Amino acid sequence: MHVSKFEQPEPFAQSRYSLYTIMVRPHFLLITFPIQGHINPGLQFSKRLIRLGAHVTFVTSVAARRRMAKTPDPDGLTFSTFSDGYDDGFKFIGGDPGNYMSEIRRRGSQALTDLVVSSANEGRPFTGLVYTILLPWVGDVASELHLPSALLWIQPAMVLDIYYYFFNGYGDVIRNSSNDPSCPIQLPGLPLLTSRDLSCVSLASNAHTFMLPTLQEQLEALEKESKPIILVNTFDALEPEALRAIEKFNLIGIGPLTPSAFLDGKDPSDTSFGGDLFQSSKDYIEWLNSKSKSSVVYVSFGSILVLSKQQMEEIARGLLDSGRPFLWVIRDKQNGEEEKEEDILSCMEELEEKGKIVPWCSQFEVLSHPSLGCFVTHCGWNSTLESLSCGVPMVAFPQWSDQGTNAKLIEDVWKTGVRVTANEDGIVGGDEIKRCLELILGGGRGEDIRRNAMKWKASAAEATNEGGSSYNNLKTFVDEIAQGGC
Repeated sequence: MHVSKFEQPEPFAQSRYSLYTIMVRPHFLLITFPIQGHINPGLQFSKRLIRLGAHVTFVTSVAARRRMAKTPDPDGLTFSTFSDGYDDGFKFIGGDPGNYMSEIRRRGSQALTDLVVSSANEGRPFTGLVYTILLPWVGDVASELHLPSALLWIQPAMVLDIYYYFFNGYGDVIRNSSNDPSCPIQLPGLPLLTSRDLSCVSLASNAHTFMLPTLQEQLEALEKESKPIILVNTFDALEPEALRAIEKFNLIGIGPLTPSAFLDGKDPSDTSFGGDLFQSSKDYIEWLNSKSKSSVVYVSFGSILVLSKQQMEEIARGLLDSGRPFLWVIRDKQNGEEEKEEDILSCMEELEEKGKIVPWCSQFEVLSHPSLGCFVTHCGWNSTLESLSCGVPMVAFPQWSDQGTNAKLIEDVWKTGVRVTANEDGIVGGDEIKRCLELILGGGRGEDIRRNAMKWKASAAEATNEGGSSYNNLKTFVDEIAQGGC
């Protein structure tokens, strides 16, 4: 079936959705891009919808669903999958992302259309559709099927603003700034920035420019709508100016989308996202239990990034020179690749003696542990929000995408961490890593950073509690969808 053709006549389809929303609870279709950074907030968003009385069908690729941790599904959540053409998984580092984006669009559009139509024909149509970024074609499918939809923006509001300005009059300003890293860049409604804060759109340094055409397509599609709804994984107090910077868009803060047990405590059973694509180790909590309060350095660079051997060696040297206990996530090779002898760190024996190295862990479980002192992070938005929600100070170690902007927010806006500085070869030295750790965990500025981290932890919990800004914003969205108001 072609995506532009709905099986039922238009008036019948619309009246059927209206009748459904009156008689039973709202039923949302949520589709996420099939990587960890989209799946985790998508699952947490689903749980929030369910607590507000909705049912959610969660859609992702066959490969991602196969790899997701097998945990009991919350009542009200069901899963559906589609083939993106890479059922054994796609390697974003070293693969052909252009072909992948083409295939997921072609196959996903058809699968989504079939799902929406078949569900309506079975008498249980969807009330609304929500989708994460990098899937602009989902909005087209929703429009063709007369289904209300909203974008779930899983990066900070400021990054959305930067993308918008880049494609609307400020592209040359941003491109030219890459020649002078100290050159200030002023974008409407945002703090003063420099090129290192704009890795999301800095073409000279961004090796992942396949994302830009997709995001441009997404924003252009939104601009054709009248005040489109964009649900943002942030909260009003965290980004007040950025949420209001673009008048054409209705940016709504509904975050942080992090597990309730560690955030507002409303659901003690909600201790993890439930979407891990990697298998966790088993003994790191026992190791953390053996360490004194606020002493451990946690190091993790997320689910995609692969650091150079040289950079890994420098991180190792910085950790060992700091003399502090550390928990370091070094992912195993994927897709059957064998680890080569030259890949093994030269000081691995000493590292394993002084700290703990694991291939993966439950990050929220680690960040909420009382022994945690700071988090050395790539500044992915999920990791940033998880650290904020747990009140853990950060050593910001950004690499690409939104991470440079997130590091700017961490160090200069929220003042919950310090950002590393790379040398002329783009490598962050061991001495620099040690300096940042000593600053965070020491007195003076370190005390201010730790105090700010606890302040933002309280603010995040307040936003998601009943009556808080994010709770109210999401409840209004669900109510309006259920009543046919969106």
